[in-house]
Parts: sequence; C-alpha cells; structure tokens
Amino acid sequence: MINSLSFVFPMYNEIDNIEETVREATRVGRSLTDRLEIIVVDDASTDGSGGRAESLKDAYPELVVVHHPVNRKLGGALRTGFAVAAMDWILYIDSDLPIHMDDIRQALPLTEEADMVIGFRLSRAESYKREVMSKVYNWLIRAAFGLAVRDVNFSFKLFKRSIMEKVVLQSEGSFIDAELLIEAARSGCRIREVGFEYYPRAAGVSTLASPAVVWKMLQEMQAYRREAVARARRVQEEKASR
Repeated sequence: MINSLSFVFPMYNEIDNIEETVREATRVGRSLTDRLEIIVVDDASTDGSGGRAESLKDAYPELVVVHHPVNRKLGGALRTGFAVAAMDWILYIDSDLPIHMDDIRQALPLTEEADMVIGFRLSRAESYKREVMSKVYNWLIRAAFGLAVRDVNFSFKLFKRSIMEKVVLQSEGSFIDAELLIEAARSGCRIREVGFEYYPRAAGVSTLASPAVVWKMLQEMQAYRREAVARARRVQEEKASR
C-alpha cells in the first residue's frame, strides 16, 4: 500500500522526546516500506534538540535533520519538511508522539482510495480549555471554508507527495494544518479520516495554545479567507468575460 514513506517531524525544544520519536518512526517505518526517510526539522531549538537529533544519524541512516537558523513556527517547519521529502507518501506527526506509532497501520487501508488520510482524536485527554478551543476552531474552519472534518489540527496527516505539486502553502503559524486540508480539498484530493487514541506529551511543554500562537493562527486564517474570496471573485469575473 505504501511504496515509500517520508516521516516529517517539526521540532522545537523536544530534547527529551526526539530520540524516542526517531526510534519509533524507524521501527514502524521499516515494517511498512523498504524506502523510508525520517525528516526532523529543527526550528531553531534552544535546548539542544538539534544536536541531539544530529547525534542519532549514525544509528538511524534514514534520518535527515534540517536546521532553521531562526524560528519559523509550525508552518515554516512543515513547509521545509514537505519540500525536503522525497518519497511517494508523506506522514506528518508532532515530535512529542501524540499517537502510538503502531497505530499508523490503521490508516493504511484507506490509502487505497484516498490521496490524504487525516487523524482525529477518539479521546481528548487534555484540559477543558484546550477542548473548547479546539471545538470552536474546528467550527470556524467549517463555517468559513466548508471544510467538514472532525479535527483540523490533529497532527496526523498522511498524504501523497504529489499533492505538494498542486498546492502552494503560505502559512508560517499553526493555520498550516487547515491551509493544507483546504488547499488539498480545493485541488480535488480525496480525503479520508481515521480515529486515534490521543496521548498527551510525556515531556516538554506545548506552546500551541499560547495566546501568541492562537493570535497568529487567527490572523493567518483571516488573511487566507480574504485571499480565497478575492480568488473566487477573479474566477467569476473571468467566466463572465468569456
């Protein structure tokens, strides 16, 4: 089902998580395909994560580590990882392992009929505040863009690399998840969903719900919405002029 696979892990200050993440990705990835690469994008970490990732290369020859000289947030890290990926399929997961790697196999049957398989949480395992924020954000995306998926920001997205030839991603912040899905759907890609048990991080601190991250995400959503409206207007004007 998967001829070749590129894992993409955005990483910022994950020194206590990255070794296990690479080890688990390698273990499961090797059982899925003979053509595997594991891309870690070090987004200018300040805790030594970049050096720790580099030190793993001898043990894991599939590992590729890319370093950002300045922090570019989630969107920037993912765009770098997607651009570097060379295999037929790309799988983006957060570096703190929100799922058990063996559960990846649940998504594989769907690749027979889908261009992209995305995950959603079967259990929240998070604070009430985060749960409410997630529900509100998913509602906003559905209302603004008509994207009816269960969990826009869940960090499991398995998709054909050829999708990157059809879409141009611009987000630097956490709106990148929604932008990827919206653009993929707009280009005609077939999207399927699969549920996963969610596991909160065992080490490190998440910054995804910080006010700065949320504000940037909303700003990028608004900018994308304006561009989408302008793009639709241009299409209508071109049709009318024919």
